[in-house]
Amino acid sequence: MKKHYYNRELSWIRFNRRVLEEAVNPDNPLLEQGKFLSICESNLDEFFMVRVGSLERDLTAGSRNRDIAGMTPNEQLTRIHVAVRKQVARQYEIYNEQYLPQLKAAGIYLLKMKDLNSAQSDWATDYFEREVAPLLTPYAIDPRRPFPLLAPRTLHLAVLLPPRTPGQPLRFALLTVPANLDRVVLLPEGEGRVRGVFLEDLIIANAQKVFGCRPVICQPFRITRNQDFYYNDSNAQALIVEMRKNLKRRKFGRIVRLEVPEGFDNRLLLQLKKYLGMSARTIFYIPGPINLNFFMKQISGLDGFDDLRFPKYQPHIDEAFTGDKSVFDVIKEKGNIFLHHPYDSFEPVLKLLNEASEDPDVLAIKQTLYRVSGKSPVVAALERAARNGKQVTVLIEVRARFDEENNINWCTTLEKAGCHVIYGVPNYKCHSKITLIIRREAGSLTRYVHLGTGNYNDVTARLYTDMALLTADPVIGLDASIFFNNVTGFDTVQDMTKLVASPEDIRDRLIDLMHDEIKAADDEEPCGIIMKVNGLTDRKMINQIYKTADKGVPITLIVRGPCCLSVKGHPNIHVRSIVGRFLEHARVYCFTHGGEPVVYLSSADLMTRNLDKRVELMFPIEDPQIRARIQQELRFEIEDNLKAWELKKNGSYYRAERKAPYMNVQEQNLRMVDPLYQGCQEGDIQ
Repeated sequence: MKKHYYNRELSWIRFNRRVLEEAVNPDNPLLEQGKFLSICESNLDEFFMVRVGSLERDLTAGSRNRDIAGMTPNEQLTRIHVAVRKQVARQYEIYNEQYLPQLKAAGIYLLKMKDLNSAQSDWATDYFEREVAPLLTPYAIDPRRPFPLLAPRTLHLAVLLPPRTPGQPLRFALLTVPANLDRVVLLPEGEGRVRGVFLEDLIIANAQKVFGCRPVICQPFRITRNQDFYYNDSNAQALIVEMRKNLKRRKFGRIVRLEVPEGFDNRLLLQLKKYLGMSARTIFYIPGPINLNFFMKQISGLDGFDDLRFPKYQPHIDEAFTGDKSVFDVIKEKGNIFLHHPYDSFEPVLKLLNEASEDPDVLAIKQTLYRVSGKSPVVAALERAARNGKQVTVLIEVRARFDEENNINWCTTLEKAGCHVIYGVPNYKCHSKITLIIRREAGSLTRYVHLGTGNYNDVTARLYTDMALLTADPVIGLDASIFFNNVTGFDTVQDMTKLVASPEDIRDRLIDLMHDEIKAADDEEPCGIIMKVNGLTDRKMINQIYKTADKGVPITLIVRGPCCLSVKGHPNIHVRSIVGRFLEHARVYCFTHGGEPVVYLSSADLMTRNLDKRVELMFPIEDPQIRARIQQELRFEIEDNLKAWELKKNGSYYRAERKAPYMNVQEQNLRMVDPLYQGCQEGDIQ
């Protein structure tokens, strides 16, 4: 029934509101609060580019298909715009009324041009003439000059100029704010420890020098384009060509949002609507500077303000990895090694790949890559391995959204080094995270495997919480070989013993495990389920969760992002969401199983795209000590009452009740791995 489900997009907006509220959470240092304003902003950008863009496309095509909550594309868009406007109002209420005064109190001043003293004004004018003016290109818009193709998510200035001769209409022009300059121009002197003005304000103040006359009005705006397109991915050989075409199409995507400042001149708005083809629904009036990403990109990293940031910590590295001993020997001795990033360092993974690239006994390396960093040490190790004569097979997912161009470039780099590069699996995105290393030992071959919930990205491994397993388990090693044979085009798809893959099999395995919990409940044996995911939107899984809970099985769901499930009428289901210093990214599926726990880690969320339209992996944790550590982590997350939100019967999320003993699971984990870490202590919480 309709009442059992929430709309995915509206649920996601609620998640972004939880992110936004961290900008006023006193547990977070001041400059970290600003980061959450930026994260909320960038989240909304991607939401409009992908989710709103997709709905706008469906609406244009005349679709009246209903989503899981029974809403048509038009109904969803109507509700989305209302919800986003409320969220933007809250975002700028925080910025204007709380954050700016706190920055000022800390000695960080964001000034208006009219506030500059004469010395600051002279310096700013000189900076404009030296560093900014050479980068500006004014566009005159008239019948002889077509309206230019505007870059999305870039600040532009709309300008009205006086007529060349009296009695003629005002002239319309455009100016793009250079994206390769700092958004906040830092001034060398004046009150406070740091002073700055916005780059667009500096350009507006000096616009007369650009146009040769004083503008009648000059105001900023920003557009967001649809970046979600259909493409033919059924032919792996043509996939690169299709993706290159898709990247070009994005420059011409339909505009799904126009942001203008409050009080935007109506004459300018009429011109923009005329040339951009905007509807009133897509216009957002912003009560402050458009786009708050500058906090993350610039302000949060200001020198001299370490006391306004989270304390630094030292990720844990098992001492076995710090010496000269071979990584392969360490894995063999320990059997299975668990890594919980970012609390555990990503270095053991890099050390494994680097050693494999040089070890003469390593014959082959196979790896999937979804998102990697810009200067990836992972890719560098694979290149080196290929040049050293190893057989290197890399499946790079060139359809990873917004990383397509980066991944295509990595394909070229790896192919030049001699790697066998596979661009993807026809019809399915490959989102699994697996590395297989085959090594000759004592006359036979041994397989070493790394499996994870997160990407092979050394940068996000310091920002996201993910879990991984290093193992020499021969059954998992054989499964890994079968997996790569399957995805690289082996004609007969072989079954795996321990690893579980989607499409389809992950859902089936999880449903089977839920049936086991129902049987345990019927037999009055211990039962219960904990699932930790980034999103829960799949109808079949939600229905099975309802059925399982209604049979008496207690279920706790830790869902960071969108959740289409309702707890109303289901007292055995509890949903919480944790938003903290790190992005919660691990996927964990834990079943009591009659007192003999079954724990799986996975790259897959409980979303239809992951279960039906992607190649994902789920792998068991059979080592009792590792399983106990994961279960302890889940207990900490259930006990968290400082960063957790709880879903209530009315569909809203509320912060968990703060009461002793206080628990911030991320701070708890940092203290466990770094005894010298000086973070937020329980007694500090008010």
